[in-house]
Amino acid sequence: MQLRRTKIVATLGPSTDTETMIEKIITEGVDVVRLNFSHGTVADQQSRVEMVRKICKKLNTEVAILADLQGPKIRIACFKDKKIQLKEGTEFCLDANLAKDLGNQNSVGIDYDELPDDVKQGDILLLDDGRLVFKVKNVIDRKIICEVIVGGFLSNNKGINRLGGGLSAKALTDKDKEDLITAVKLNVDYIAISFPRSAKDIEEAKKLIAAAGGTQEVIAKIERAEAVMALDEIINASSGAMVARGDLGVEIGDAELPRVQKEIIHRCRSLDKIVITATQMMESMIENSIPTRAEVFDVANAVIDGTDAVMLSAETATGKHPEKVVAAMARICLGAEKQKSTQISGHRVECRFKRADEAIAMATMYTANHLNISGILALTESGSTPLWMSRIRSGIPIFALCRFDKVRRKMKLFRGVYPLPFDVTKIDRHQINYTAIEMVATLGFIKTGELVILTKGDQMGVVGGANAMKILEVGKVV
Repeated sequence: MQLRRTKIVATLGPSTDTETMIEKIITEGVDVVRLNFSHGTVADQQSRVEMVRKICKKLNTEVAILADLQGPKIRIACFKDKKIQLKEGTEFCLDANLAKDLGNQNSVGIDYDELPDDVKQGDILLLDDGRLVFKVKNVIDRKIICEVIVGGFLSNNKGINRLGGGLSAKALTDKDKEDLITAVKLNVDYIAISFPRSAKDIEEAKKLIAAAGGTQEVIAKIERAEAVMALDEIINASSGAMVARGDLGVEIGDAELPRVQKEIIHRCRSLDKIVITATQMMESMIENSIPTRAEVFDVANAVIDGTDAVMLSAETATGKHPEKVVAAMARICLGAEKQKSTQISGHRVECRFKRADEAIAMATMYTANHLNISGILALTESGSTPLWMSRIRSGIPIFALCRFDKVRRKMKLFRGVYPLPFDVTKIDRHQINYTAIEMVATLGFIKTGELVILTKGDQMGVVGGANAMKILEVGKVV
């Protein structure tokens, strides 16, 4: 049985707001659902969480829930006539003093009052995800006088970025802090922080989560130029990172984006963190029923580079056929995973380990990749051992046997890890090996006569206690 190792994150929205559609996308392969707090009300998000959990219970499965905070969107205000057309070479003003709905052919208000303090003559501003390009000529009385370098239509509330980054807006807005508390109350599994500039932004979010009584894992969205410069410290402060290619591509330039994406994936795996690749992966399927060849290659390349997950945004949230795009992404992932390069790893071969359970995880993967092993069974309390295992490229499935549903949901985002419910505290310690192997075999993942590796601790039910690995033959376990 071929199991897909790369996980799929699907954004919920109007197109998925029925139990029927939620069931379809989960059945087609969604591992994690994303709540986009840039859109919708608290009631919308609560309804989606309830539907997901209801359908998971019906299907006897689990998916993780990721709450994605909006962050400090720096935008223009509104035009009297909703949109204008700007020509190259003309002058246009971003006016912090102008009323929010009085934009015209010559100027428009901005919703970030500090923008005039952040820019200077010669700066390049990119609007509407870089579709329009302005060059700052001068800043006078809270007015940013610009020359239009690349023109086009400009409509209400479009975003503003500065080429090279450097805008001072804080990562966590008042809205984000309220949404973070909501996410904790909804008992989501991950919270994504938008536009962090340093580890301090991540630490602030973690403190707010703890103060709200939560234990959610934090994902850092890498979408500022400054975040690229502080990549390792941000990744180390987080549980993982998201390659948020929209704003990131605008700030660093599209030519730099492929290199930086590969670097983020590489650093996350090297630092034993998870990584999600996002934005426009199957964009054409918002309307179309099949992806473009370029989109197929985009998803496949992220898989080959070692991403834990690939993410769908508008494709599922507002697209015409969410279930088809999930099915297509699953097919592409499986195809890419057939390449030998996705199964060979020299990761950490020369490294020293800090903990016994970390050493067990690395020894297991080295052995599995050099012996005819059909599956790895990791008895885990916290998910740490399967996470370390999943950093090693391998085609061998890692079955994470865990008694805690929240930890199992967390592990749904780990590449190549398949969480299964298994309560070691309710099984005779002398029957643990047999019972674990029998359960996985009954599900059809391993067969009699095949070799598996089982990892566990001498003291069952203790976090960080894994200190043993055993090579066992299915059907001959005593």
